[in-house]
Amino acid sequence: MEIGAALSTDPDPAKATAEAAEEARASLGGAEVSLAVLVASRHHGQSAEVVSEALRDAVRPERVIGCVAETVVGGPREVEDGPAVAVWLAALPEPAETFRMEFVSTAEGGVLGGYRFEEAGPGPYLLIADPFSFPVDLLLRHLNERAPGTVVMGGMASGAAAAGQTRLFLDGGVIDSGAVGARLPRVRIRPLVSQGCRPIGNAYTVTRAEGNVIFELGGKSPLERLQELIATLPPEDRALVGTGLHVGMVIDEYLAEPGRGDYLIRNVVGVDPQNGALAVGDEVEVGQTIRFHVRDAATADEDLRALLEREAGRAAGALLFRCNGRGTRLFDAPDHDASLVSNALAGAPLAGFNCAGEIGPVGGRNFLHGFTASIALLEEA
Repeated sequence: MEIGAALSTDPDPAKATAEAAEEARASLGGAEVSLAVLVASRHHGQSAEVVSEALRDAVRPERVIGCVAETVVGGPREVEDGPAVAVWLAALPEPAETFRMEFVSTAEGGVLGGYRFEEAGPGPYLLIADPFSFPVDLLLRHLNERAPGTVVMGGMASGAAAAGQTRLFLDGGVIDSGAVGARLPRVRIRPLVSQGCRPIGNAYTVTRAEGNVIFELGGKSPLERLQELIATLPPEDRALVGTGLHVGMVIDEYLAEPGRGDYLIRNVVGVDPQNGALAVGDEVEVGQTIRFHVRDAATADEDLRALLEREAGRAAGALLFRCNGRGTRLFDAPDHDASLVSNALAGAPLAGFNCAGEIGPVGGRNFLHGFTASIALLEEA
């Protein structure tokens, strides 16, 4: 398996695409392009068809997925404000299988149509979706139940401000809704999901909850537990509780001592001062173990560095799906995530984009995240 990736900031969409594609192809040693992942900045949103055609003319890829995104990642660079095109090319051991999915509303709620994962066989899968029309969390819950162990990595396209403006690349065309994806036979994806948080205080068992509202933690209201915790914290952590408080939910309750990567991080949506209840950004079950977490730039930096040092190793190439709340919105310097990942992988081919929600597994199950840096490391299986 050979992978190449390149970035161009030429303002002309056709020239930028051709330039990046030809540079990326040089790393394939003359092999045919099995799969291309194509990412263009919003500056090229109105020229998505031009970008798609330029890629086809330059390298004749067998299959293509991609999107227009708010920020484009190529190698150690993250282009946030200017025009950019990133092209990631792979010569795979077997042909990739690309597909499109759509959500169709029905009287009973809705149906996910266009592709049946259970019939396609094991992945892994790459998935890029329109945030306005496709309920990725519904698909992931279905896969966790019906096809456990399936690895799905990707993100929600971030290049649109309203429904109908999203641009997704699929093979030789451009679509504005649903989801596009690729199955990669005989490829192994090692998923790294950096949620950028650290735990504070003790873990608690949920003793009363309904939907996404927690009423009791170990027999006390969440507000009481939080007040007890705040009283023990240093001043800097108290400040973070006010600006970056999250809840971590243990994925595998059989773990004796859950570590940082064993929690699924969710936002704290609100607190009811009357009864001390806590609303979070996901459903919670009685008996579940949770722990409060905080997030800031220093924590996000430390978490990603530690994850890469522990898990990165060698890879033929990588894709980075990064929250649109990271970058210079979070860190003081540009290129933070891309440069760390690129350095950890010794310059292995890397591309990606900012997401309006990132897809990746935690604890062996797939989830839609916020605020993460989710990295797909590709190796031949």
